[in-house]
Amino acid sequence: MNDVVITVRGEHETRVAPERAIAHLTIKTEGPERGAVVERMAALTEPVRDDLASRKSAGTVVEWTSQRVSVWSERPWNNEGKRLAPVHYASVDFSATFTDFAVLSWWAGDVAEREGVQLGWIEWQLTPETRAVTERDVATEAVGVAVTRATAYANALRLENVTPLEIADVGLLSRQDRPESGPAPRGLMAKASFAADAGSGPAVQLQPEDIVVSAAVEARFSAR
Repeated sequence: MNDVVITVRGEHETRVAPERAIAHLTIKTEGPERGAVVERMAALTEPVRDDLASRKSAGTVVEWTSQRVSVWSERPWNNEGKRLAPVHYASVDFSATFTDFAVLSWWAGDVAEREGVQLGWIEWQLTPETRAVTERDVATEAVGVAVTRATAYANALRLENVTPLEIADVGLLSRQDRPESGPAPRGLMAKASFAADAGSGPAVQLQPEDIVVSAAVEARFSAR
C-alpha cells in the first residue's frame, strides 16, 4: 500500500491573568476665547502630569505618556440654520501603565471626578517575558494536537508509522490538499469592564478578564 498523506490542523488556547493595565484618558476644554481655553487646558493637565510623574517615581506607574495639546475651532449652527460664533476646543490624551490594579482603581476614581477629564479605555496586557513563554507553550500544544489527530487518522486506516512532512502557521502550508482556511489564529486578546459608580470617592470598578492566548498550525504527515 502506498503512503497515505494526512493533512490536519492543530489548535490550542489558554487563559492568563493580565499583569499590566494601560489606562487612557482625555482632558478637554472649550470656550469662546482661544487663549482662555488653552490656559484652562494647561491648568487642568498640570496636576495630572505631576501626579503621574510622582507615581512613576514611587514605582506604582511603570510609564506614562501625554500628547501635545490639540487646539481647534468650530462654528456651530443654531436651530434656525444660522452659524454662531466660533467655539474653541483644546484636548490632550494621556496613557499610564499600572501593575497594581488596586492602585489603578483608586487613581481612576480620583481623576474621573476632575473637571474636563474623560476616562477612556483600559488595555490589559502581559509582560513581554510572560507573553513570549505563553505563546511558545501554546504553539507547542497546538503542534501536539496536530500530531495526535494525524496519528488517530492513521490508526483508523490501520497504519502505524506516521512521519511529519510539513508544518506551518495557518495559511502558510503548501497548497496541496491544504485544509480550508478558517479564521486567522488569535494571538492575544483582552477584554475589560471599566465602569464608574455614581457615588463619591474612588468608585471605579475594574473587572479585568483573562487574556486569551491561542495558536493554530497546519501540518502534513505521511502514514504507512
